[in-house]
Amino acid sequence: MIDVQLLRDTPDVVKRSQRARGNDPATVDAALAADSARREALQRYETLRAEQNSRSKEIGKASKDDRPALLAAVQELSAQVKDAQARANEADAAFDEAVSKIENVVLDDVPAGGEDDFTVLRTEGVKPEFDFTPRDHLELGELLGAIDMPRGAKVSGARFSYLRGIGARLELAVMQLGLNKALENGFTMVTPPTLVKPEIMRGTGFLGEHADEIYYLPADDLYLTGTSEVALAGYHADEIIDVDEPLRYVGWSTCYRREAGSAGKDTRGIIRVHQFNKAEMFVFTRPEEAQAEHERMLGWQEEMMRALGLHYRVIDTAAGDLGSSAARKYDVEAWVPTQDAYRELTSTSNCTTYQARRLSIRARGEDGKTRPVATLNGTIATTRWLVAILETHQRADGSVTVPEALRPYLGGLEVLEPIA
Repeated sequence: MIDVQLLRDTPDVVKRSQRARGNDPATVDAALAADSARREALQRYETLRAEQNSRSKEIGKASKDDRPALLAAVQELSAQVKDAQARANEADAAFDEAVSKIENVVLDDVPAGGEDDFTVLRTEGVKPEFDFTPRDHLELGELLGAIDMPRGAKVSGARFSYLRGIGARLELAVMQLGLNKALENGFTMVTPPTLVKPEIMRGTGFLGEHADEIYYLPADDLYLTGTSEVALAGYHADEIIDVDEPLRYVGWSTCYRREAGSAGKDTRGIIRVHQFNKAEMFVFTRPEEAQAEHERMLGWQEEMMRALGLHYRVIDTAAGDLGSSAARKYDVEAWVPTQDAYRELTSTSNCTTYQARRLSIRARGEDGKTRPVATLNGTIATTRWLVAILETHQRADGSVTVPEALRPYLGGLEVLEPIA
């Protein structure tokens, strides 16, 4: 949830954020009203309980004649306290419901608007040009014996595939390169669970308007994660941690997404699939360090793009295209030649203290008091990257030049050759 003090002190800031996201600013007024009702209910409960305690102490000192009246008064107060406590609990639940409709407050200079209102921060690398008609990644993958979509559909349905042979090895090479990049920068590798409890999924902000994208197992009341971010965020739930130095984790896992709203989009190949692998960076840090850490994470992602020889751009995502937890998100989009377009390969989000408040993850300050930490996430490698690698580095005969950075993970292999 957002900072309640921020909501009380500067509601106009929260309303401005809601408008920038395309959300109804009336949610802020509703949350303020619920907060006021909650505080009134709590105050009444505490006042009655204090009076009950005071009267209870008087009973022992009272005379035999006065004691029956005091006992009756205490019993009446007890009923009132019980009722006031129930009303306070109801008011607290109503406030939680109201404030949950307010998404994380976006940072001041995040572009307002929707999916097409992003700001391009920079464009890097050389755009690939060919003196032949380039093949798309699926045609190349089939020539190389690397991607098998028909058997994926036969076994599991649409948007599933098999990576086989050099395709499986290439994915593993990309993942290992990303993992090593993270390890070089102080990350601890984690293999997280891919099934999580509802409170963890909810705490990270994934059970909002896009809940239909998540696979749910009702018999077990567990969710399949679409990113290691969820399990990594929950790793320190309900804990007080030390973030004098950022706690950096890189999770390697299989991810699952229903892609419920993507009917007819990217149905060819492995750009938008239900199952894929991903190495995800996740950081817990002090709130005042979050923006600097965000820039560092973006820098590591860009180092990966350059190492893979990809032409890409970095965009500052508009507020209306942010997830509910993100206060700012940078997308790194690689050029996909056969689509004549940039496509998102990776992103990194600064979630400020939003997730930590929901998951009760705190750090102790110099004054000894605990405060929520900041959380950040960003992908350092994933299956989708094969799309840009294959298309960018293809040759006229259907072979593909292996980026030099990946060769050590492929036994020194320099060229991927079509199979007979």
